[in-house]
Amino acid sequence: MTRIALVVTDPEFYADDPDPDTPLILDFLLNQDVPAEMVVWHDPEVDWSAYDLAVLRSPWDYPLRPAEFDRWLQHVAPRTRVLNEPHMVRWNMDKHYLDDLASAGITVVPTSYHRSPGSAAEALTRAAQEGVTGGADGPAHVVVKPTVGSRSRLAGLFRADDPGAQQLAEAIIADGAAAMIQPEVPELSEGLEKAVYMVDGQFTHAIAKGALLARGGGMIGGIYGENAQVVEVTEEEKAFVRQVLEAVMKVNGTEMPLYARIDIVDTARYGKVLLEAELIEPLLNLHHAPGVEHVFAEAIRARA
Repeated sequence: MTRIALVVTDPEFYADDPDPDTPLILDFLLNQDVPAEMVVWHDPEVDWSAYDLAVLRSPWDYPLRPAEFDRWLQHVAPRTRVLNEPHMVRWNMDKHYLDDLASAGITVVPTSYHRSPGSAAEALTRAAQEGVTGGADGPAHVVVKPTVGSRSRLAGLFRADDPGAQQLAEAIIADGAAAMIQPEVPELSEGLEKAVYMVDGQFTHAIAKGALLARGGGMIGGIYGENAQVVEVTEEEKAFVRQVLEAVMKVNGTEMPLYARIDIVDTARYGKVLLEAELIEPLLNLHHAPGVEHVFAEAIRARA
């Protein structure tokens, strides 16, 4: 009988931010008499060949140890099937993937990437000289964040001429990642971003997280805190998300991802844009979308 590993991390990591999704998926699988369990990805005692399928769910500490996670993918891939596929996951770990999707015809927020403090300083100077962001009143603001990271770690929203922007870019580079610099998208600061969830290429639900970054650096309210609300998605938005998934498959030469969270926003300046395509370990917000755990579990069974 098929045996399934739902890949998580150690319980201590979830102490202040528990995973609300995986227990729901696990319960459904077990109630359907499907052997399944939550398995810590970096546990050296795990025999991955004992599983027929390993589904990445909440290895949320991987951005803190990306080289180790990459080695784990290399270790486990020959021993069992991994979803989403390791090649796609490895590509998705670094947000340079946005350039690949832009080359495939997907509209993304203009982004520059920097491996040296001097390069970041030049980009910030150019942004400050260009003036207002998106036609809004006041000086240009930019978002600075790392190419490898999650949950807005080391991300900040600053005036382009704020020394804090340069300091954050230097901290990111010193941390081993490249620093991304993007113009502020006013609609994001208004909380209009939508996280659109897809399972096996089919729309399931969408969440608005609300604005996260405070101007001048840091998080609104001082901590990372999503104010998740279920939102409607238009047919145009669904079509855009499907285009993103088609581009993901084309760029990677892979099948449809088992799951995806596609972050989008409709902007006055750029039209509909892709903010992020999360194909590794997205929070699914299943507690806001009752019944989707059944859809996800059935999709897992179909792939096993």
